[in-house]
Amino acid sequence: MTIPPISAAGIDLASPHKTDSPERIKDAAQQFEGLLIGQILKTVHEDADDGMGGDSDPASASAMDFANDYFARALAAKGGLGLTDMIVSGLSRQATKSN
Repeated sequence: MTIPPISAAGIDLASPHKTDSPERIKDAAQQFEGLLIGQILKTVHEDADDGMGGDSDPASASAMDFANDYFARALAAKGGLGLTDMIVSGLSRQATKSN
């Protein structure tokens, strides 16, 4: 399985007024979903008092944050919660209405 790297959300500084392509919209939506899943996982791990990580062990906390981010991106790349498709669909409909 290949995990897509976190990019600059497809921002093209050379042409900031260029219409977003479907690929750029999907990439941005997938990154948003990955961030959202990561925040959910972070909250779950903060609420769980299972002795892993925490303030007493910064190395474990950093490792857990890294693992959460990686897992969230992997989950989003494979469909995640279904938000990517919903966002892409909504933005595509909005783009066709404005054209």
